[in-house]
Amino acid sequence: MKKASLSNWLLFLLPSLAGILLFMVPMKFGGEWLVPVAVLADWLSGLVEPIMPFAAMVLIIISAVGSVIYLFIPFKDEENPTFPEKLFKMTPFWTLTRVVGAVFAVMVTFQLGPEAIWSENTGGMLLSPDGLVSFLYTIFLFAGLFLPLLLNFGLLDFFGTMMVKIMRPLFKLPGRSSIDALTSWVGDGTIGVLLTSQQYEEGHYTKREAAVIATTFSIVSITFSLVIIREVNLEQYFVPFYATVALVGVVLGLIMPRIYPLSRKPDEHIDGSPQDDSEKKIPEGYNVVTHGLKSALETADKNRSLGKMAGDGFRNVLDMWLGVAPIVMAFGTIATMLAEYTSLFTILGKPFVPLLNVLGIPEAAEAGSLMIVGITDMFLPALLANGLLTEPITLFTVATISVVQLIYLSEVGGLILGTKIPVNLWDLIVIFLIRTLIALPIVAGVAHLIF
Repeated sequence: MKKASLSNWLLFLLPSLAGILLFMVPMKFGGEWLVPVAVLADWLSGLVEPIMPFAAMVLIIISAVGSVIYLFIPFKDEENPTFPEKLFKMTPFWTLTRVVGAVFAVMVTFQLGPEAIWSENTGGMLLSPDGLVSFLYTIFLFAGLFLPLLLNFGLLDFFGTMMVKIMRPLFKLPGRSSIDALTSWVGDGTIGVLLTSQQYEEGHYTKREAAVIATTFSIVSITFSLVIIREVNLEQYFVPFYATVALVGVVLGLIMPRIYPLSRKPDEHIDGSPQDDSEKKIPEGYNVVTHGLKSALETADKNRSLGKMAGDGFRNVLDMWLGVAPIVMAFGTIATMLAEYTSLFTILGKPFVPLLNVLGIPEAAEAGSLMIVGITDMFLPALLANGLLTEPITLFTVATISVVQLIYLSEVGGLILGTKIPVNLWDLIVIFLIRTLIALPIVAGVAHLIF
């Protein structure tokens, strides 16, 4: 390997280590284990809490108005869209979704119209001072500004080369996707989705790979898993609970990329170009480590401009603020309204009752609807189970299933729909149901061993 200069090594190591520290290393803050970027988001969220719902509403309105205006403005150059065009030039469907998100935001902020929209269990939960949408704006600020530390200085190139012999045969994914999974696992699933989206838009993933990573590997952080198991008063079983989550996650990671709908996604990049198999080839005279280092140092050398990094980070922030949060507001409000005010999920959950009975899970009739309600929000099954169920084995099963289902529209699902990752609402529903059906026998089996 050609000898690199000290400045090149530092350019690779220092930003990459800073990115790992910010996004991947949990530390104890105030009695909780959190990654630093989440701590920064919490800190800022506390500072701006009184004005955050109003500020979020304004940004969502800007997103909607800009999208409506750009519906009537043709592209200057469709092959090379300007940054405002990337922000606001949407299809009619996504423009309408942003408008619906803006209408909901106004209704929630000023408590206008039916209470079903702005109550504390629906839109009000999302846009409250400490609600999800408000928090997303703060996490997006720090994630957007600091993601270039993970993306631009060779870390993905290094791990991509190292992990390709594991990720390709097992999960049919490039090696660099291991960073997405790790970031989600110790940090937050939303950050994993954002990382995947950026890698896809920059041409590092094909449509199939981006869809698989976002829906299969954007797992819930250890911290949030602890919140779930505490909610059902089984925190003493956290170790077997999270071991079960990990086991089921690996099983689903092996299965989901090989079946519909993910297997049907084309192996082509966002610009239509075919998959590049260069990642699989190690040049003569190199091994996986030396080739990974060579690729990482070359990438770092191309990103010496701090101004470019800051500009990339700022564009990331605006793209998330104006593109993702309005979609979460629209889909999240509708989903929570359906859960709160209709019997839809009770009806949809009835087919799970016989399966739960066959698997020997008590209180099957009550637990059936909880197998479905998780598609609206991951926390809802545990929240509802706390007052609905009494058997520890059933509580354990519901809590574990709610985590391994992954797809929930109030956050990760809405987030995926708000990005350019090629996954639609139907795909998310099918993936959610398949994950549930595959996971349920495994989780029930473990639950019988424990209880």
